[in-house]
Amino acid sequence: MIQRDFGLAVKNYRKQLGLSQEKFALSISMDRTYYASVEAGKRNISIQNIDKIAKGLDIALSDLFKYMEEHVIPTR
Repeated sequence: MIQRDFGLAVKNYRKQLGLSQEKFALSISMDRTYYASVEAGKRNISIQNIDKIAKGLDIALSDLFKYMEEHVIPTR
């Protein structure tokens, strides 16, 4: 499921920054419970929120999708 794969990619980058879900969500002005549901793969989020997350992680949007292709979705 693409939502789960996206959530795993986001979680990986956030953990590399050493930030908790709460601190990261606050830094990008996103509700913590909403953000947690994104990482859990329970949200089909808008491209605007995907962009907000990528900017907060200081990575390109393409990096998120590249991570998904290389690490999370090898069975597709």
